[in-house]
Amino acid sequence: MKFSFYILAAICGFGAGLFALGAAADTQNVELRNTVTGELLDLSTALPNGRDTPGVKKFLQTGVDPYLEDVSCLKAGEQIFLSACSGCHGHVGEGKIGPGLNDDYWTYPQNTTDAGLFSTIFGGAQAQMGPQNENLTLDEIMRVMAWVRHLYKDDVNHAFWLTDAQKKSYRPYQQGETFPDDPPGQCAKSGGQ
Repeated sequence: MKFSFYILAAICGFGAGLFALGAAADTQNVELRNTVTGELLDLSTALPNGRDTPGVKKFLQTGVDPYLEDVSCLKAGEQIFLSACSGCHGHVGEGKIGPGLNDDYWTYPQNTTDAGLFSTIFGGAQAQMGPQNENLTLDEIMRVMAWVRHLYKDDVNHAFWLTDAQKKSYRPYQQGETFPDDPPGQCAKSGGQ
């Protein structure tokens, strides 16, 4: 009787583990790998805030940053980029200590996809590019990605992250471009995280 109880408990525990694994798989369809090592990224190491925003959920399902054309997210992304990234990558992504981010040359070719760029920011890369998972929330990383994509200034045909419709309306970043202080959208102070 005792033995049967332990077997039943083990089966239930195994089943619960599979259920939890299945639930995690339902929330993330995109495989995110470390840019240097190729190991799967462990998103459980992310900061606790900004993990479950609608934008993050959509990104983890599709691998596409839904903030790309949202002015409220671009405004927030610009502010985060200037404080967290511009010291190495320049104020408009022109490059300094770190590589330029506003042209069609990518040190890591996988950064032409949103999943690849996210992986590099979250898990770091070589040289001075350390992992940002302890500095930026998942949502902030996506906002920074949207801003980096917005800074792009080269041939639209090399902007592989843009859809065909987005390529038709694309216009290169213009230095001095400004946004309203609190534009409506997914990242608005009144409705965003």
